[in-house]
Amino acid sequence: MTRANQKELLVPQDADVTLPDGVKRAGAVEPLVEIRSKKDEDEAVKQALKVGRVFVKCTDWKIIPFENLVAKCRGKAKVIAVVASAEEGKVALEALELGLDGVLLDPCTKKELESLAKLVSGMDSARVELAEAEVKTVKSLGMGARACIDTCALMGSGEGMLIGSSSAGMLFVQCECEQNSLASPRPFRVNAGALSLYALAPENRTKYLEEMRAGDPVLVISRDGSTRQSFVGRSKIELRPLLLVEAVRDGMVAKAVLQNAETVRLVTAEGSKSVTELKAGDRILAHFERGGRHFGTHVKDEMVIEQ
Repeated sequence: MTRANQKELLVPQDADVTLPDGVKRAGAVEPLVEIRSKKDEDEAVKQALKVGRVFVKCTDWKIIPFENLVAKCRGKAKVIAVVASAEEGKVALEALELGLDGVLLDPCTKKELESLAKLVSGMDSARVELAEAEVKTVKSLGMGARACIDTCALMGSGEGMLIGSSSAGMLFVQCECEQNSLASPRPFRVNAGALSLYALAPENRTKYLEEMRAGDPVLVISRDGSTRQSFVGRSKIELRPLLLVEAVRDGMVAKAVLQNAETVRLVTAEGSKSVTELKAGDRILAHFERGGRHFGTHVKDEMVIEQ
């Protein structure tokens, strides 16, 4: 999933730094409006609509002016924020969820530029490859500790997280968004599974469910393979009955130990299916990869056996 507009990352014309890919030197920084009041904000909108692009610099309040500019200029003109740090740039690029059209880092240091370049490149989110796998085993286990990952995202049908006993094969667990007569939906939650399982995280890393804490980044997956980043609001660990689900594709195995409950659903090509209804021969979506993981980092050529 990519954002509707490509974010620009600019540096001053005379900045003495090596430019990462995608970073450009700014030409004339004009018109430039310093926003200290509502009147200045209105002037920035006027200039943007008049010439098609405006540079703005917020000297006091930053979040609210940026959000107002997104609301008034989105799709009509480009607004570039002049920022002094990567943190300030992040605020501008995420304002009102959609963000301003770009940032100019001034003053420009190597450290802040690298941080901002990494942020901008990550806004065109990575995709993960999903494939149909055939269920081979659905086995009821005993009681065990499982984690519900309550995120800071609102998810819908066909969205959730990739969870697995091995990073080489992970199952696509849907969020708790389905309506039913016995339990209220929890569209922010993925009932993820046993604490020892992996979850696929941003930047193609994995993390044990037991390690997840409030504030940690989490990767939300969609059925089409697109991704978006959210954050953990809470990891809720409880003792619950568990079951093992194993699925196979082209000799590769994806498996996970999940809570045995009607609300735990695995994503399919066209919908989802509760683990309590799952049987051998069913087809579900999974993610497969070659290699192993070293502290969450993918090592493509490493030989690892996880059973």
